[in-house]
Amino acid sequence: MQTIESNTKTTIQEKWEKRPLIISGPCSAETEEQVLATAQQLAATGKVDILRAGIWKPRTKPGMFEGIGAKGLPWMQAAKKLTGLPTAVEVATGKQVQDALTFDVDLLWIGARTTVNPFSVQEVADALRGVDVPVLIKNPINPDLELWSGALERVARAGIKQIGLIHRGFSSYGNTEYRNAPMWHLAIEMKRRNPGVMIINDPSHICGRRDILMEVAQKAIDLDFDGLMIESHIDPDTAWSDAKQQVTPARLVEMLDQIKWRKEDVPSETFHAALDKFREQINHIDDELMQLLGQRMQIADKIGEYKKNNSVTILQTNRWNQILEKAFGKGERLGLSQEFITRYLDAVHMESINRQNKIMNA
Repeated sequence: MQTIESNTKTTIQEKWEKRPLIISGPCSAETEEQVLATAQQLAATGKVDILRAGIWKPRTKPGMFEGIGAKGLPWMQAAKKLTGLPTAVEVATGKQVQDALTFDVDLLWIGARTTVNPFSVQEVADALRGVDVPVLIKNPINPDLELWSGALERVARAGIKQIGLIHRGFSSYGNTEYRNAPMWHLAIEMKRRNPGVMIINDPSHICGRRDILMEVAQKAIDLDFDGLMIESHIDPDTAWSDAKQQVTPARLVEMLDQIKWRKEDVPSETFHAALDKFREQINHIDDELMQLLGQRMQIADKIGEYKKNNSVTILQTNRWNQILEKAFGKGERLGLSQEFITRYLDAVHMESINRQNKIMNA
């Protein structure tokens, strides 16, 4: 038994340092047969580093399948002994941490519904004190980087050394092609704030359906994510939870083989010389943009003074609609998406409003 435990620790350490890191397994552990069969098929691919399964499933509405509970942990333990794959489960309470560790779970992750609640994160962090186990933290459901950063800090203060992040997308109002909008810029900003901290992508929860998993997985790799967590089930269509976003182990292999795995850098002087040239061009254009934006805001200040002197409201809806309509037309001709134009002009518009508001109330 001592040998098995020692080998397991070595394995999870090696896997933690591997890039890209591939975590896969069913959304939920349903039966022992399902867990073992899935684990065997995933291990046989030779492409999966860590076996995952949902044991406790916090759901949006009551009455949905909320996980098999702690009775599924021996199944994960058996799967590890059968395949040699380290195991990972989601935890949301101190008791769940204790139960998972009792059954030799190698890696824990904190889910999106937990990350959003600092009290819950702190409870998990307190249960982790003195424990040597890697922990991954999913982004909160709502697009709030401070909550995500706060969860990272709480776990770090508990003494956990191996901490990583999972980008699983964010809830957004209205219908989109995604179950959870990727909002890539937030994940990129989190990566910028935490250099050296592993961040992997969860296409399953971003997409909510299997037909666009490949597209999201490829984009994550292109953005230099450290790995992927993709849900896999021996019979996805009969899964007890999130059936539409799971794939068979065979399909997982196809996806991983089709992904173009890119490098962050290449040791080529010619490449770097060309890249430096392009970057210098971008630097010049950015400098010009800053100058132009500064000039635009100076004009906005003058407009604010004029409105103040004539008792006119700051927001002029018709004018704003005209700006957007004109920009959409010009942007389309220049190859710029409406989404980008809207986000860019929204930021510029809000800055103008804030400056005019200060002038109006000075």
